[in-house]
Amino acid sequence: MSIKIYTYDWVPGGKKGPSGFVRDLRLRWACEEAGFDYEVRTVPFDDRGPEHRARQPFAQIPFLDDEGVRVFESGACLLHLAKKSDKLMPRDAQGEADVTAWVIAALNSIEMVSVPWWFIGLSGAENNPLEGWLKMRLEQLEAVLAEREWLVAGRFTVADILMTDVLRVRAVRNFGHFPALAGYLERTCARPAFKKAYADQVAHFAQADERREQGGR
Repeated sequence: MSIKIYTYDWVPGGKKGPSGFVRDLRLRWACEEAGFDYEVRTVPFDDRGPEHRARQPFAQIPFLDDEGVRVFESGACLLHLAKKSDKLMPRDAQGEADVTAWVIAALNSIEMVSVPWWFIGLSGAENNPLEGWLKMRLEQLEAVLAEREWLVAGRFTVADILMTDVLRVRAVRNFGHFPALAGYLERTCARPAFKKAYADQVAHFAQADERREQGGR
């Protein structure tokens, strides 16, 4: 049986929308790196009902089903997948602890700042009150990556998948001058598994746009 990854059937905005940045890409990428068999299934973007909330209480995506084991939230899904392959996480105790710590850091120390900073920026406010906080966090991460190629154990892991997906958001990627972060993103986004996961997601939502234009759902 293959792993089932759930995403939306469609997202708004067309080519200017979130296609290529929807978070099921994190799970697709991990499966590609590990060589897992997986399939992508969908839930409606519109009319999110009780069946969706039964699988993801906030009616978001992604979530997965791995032979009856159900997991939601992208960080939790990545850690679940990492337990299945040493390509995604080392098997020694310290390596596992370090991967877990950096997965949580990507979500709690970087994304929890970058997402509200980005959202405030959409309002066109002249002064973003979170700019200093984001700058500090990126400077701290810059110092780490200036001394290492990957976040954990001297090699690529799911921690790099999550951190990359947080950092590659256009506004964050273009914020300030951080050469170590830029080099890190260049390395991670050059990986064949990322390129395939990205292309597959973009194609998925492009096909959804075509269906809508033709009057389908």
